[in-house]
Amino acid sequence: MAQVQYYGTGRRKSSVARVRLVPGEGKVVINGRSADEYFNLETLRTILKQPLVSTETEGRYDVLVNVEGGGFTGQAGAIRHGVARALLEADPEYRAVLKKAGYLTRDPRMKERKKYGLKGARRAPQFSKR
Repeated sequence: MAQVQYYGTGRRKSSVARVRLVPGEGKVVINGRSADEYFNLETLRTILKQPLVSTETEGRYDVLVNVEGGGFTGQAGAIRHGVARALLEADPEYRAVLKKAGYLTRDPRMKERKKYGLKGARRAPQFSKR
């Protein structure tokens, strides 16, 4: 018998996370490593568990993640988005809770492009009067 799995794709900044929820005891595996090993900041580990905590499903699913691109915060945000989408697939009843908390919304903030004549997106070269 095939095991039930729920999929969700999460994105944040330039990170993309492919999340699988499998009924289990609450293990979180990111790119083949445990969450504690992958994210050394407690806040990032908290972020990715937020949808599970708000829907009270923390110990019910194992979270298997493949994530690429961006930095740690972007990846944590992408995983959170993916977990929320996968939970929605598992049980549409969670929609109200997840939507109210804002976990289903893709964060649209991206890096602003560099403009010519400037040192960054907005940083101008140093001005010298003489």
